[in-house]
Amino acid sequence: MQLVVARIGRAHGIKGEVTVEVRTDEPEVRLGPGAVLATDPPGTGPLTIETGRVHSGRLLLRFAAVSDRTGAEALRNTLLIAEVDPEELPDDPEEFYDHQLMDLDVVTEDGVEVGRITEISHLPSQDLFIVERPDGSEVMIPFVAEIVAEIDLDEQRAVITPPPGLIDDQAVVASARDAEQDEAGDGAPDDGADGAPDQAGEAR
Repeated sequence: MQLVVARIGRAHGIKGEVTVEVRTDEPEVRLGPGAVLATDPPGTGPLTIETGRVHSGRLLLRFAAVSDRTGAEALRNTLLIAEVDPEELPDDPEEFYDHQLMDLDVVTEDGVEVGRITEISHLPSQDLFIVERPDGSEVMIPFVAEIVAEIDLDEQRAVITPPPGLIDDQAVVASARDAEQDEAGDGAPDDGADGAPDQAGEAR
């Protein structure tokens, strides 16, 4: 199974390094030196990571055969894709891979149907479920313990305890792009901290 683990950002310096927007909680595994990654668009890759380092809170990567700023700029906005065994599970039982969460039915503790998870949005402060409701609209559900009471993979459902206004008629419906733009406005780094105390779990 293929999973998107990062998106390449702007070039850094003149020796071929690039910033990356990390989309995995295991960058040391998925984005370590020697890793060979497929790409989207496919013609850009595969790319082999030569070096990696953290600078001012951002992960910088350099790829084999990319040695100057021109080559680095040509990679901008490329998605990096890792091949992952679909049977592989995170070591922490409170963490989940994106593919485990996709298409789960979302219901309240009272059994009221909310919708279906169609996207996982990884923001610096927390992860969000993008849930498509039966009427085709979308609602964002923060993946935090106060709201997501249970992830039941056997029953293929996520049980939530939504606060007033989250999923009722007054809820603000927005896309993952809107959420990312809002977060970007506060100056938080793309690869923000993990493991906040109020999280129900983490999506990878």
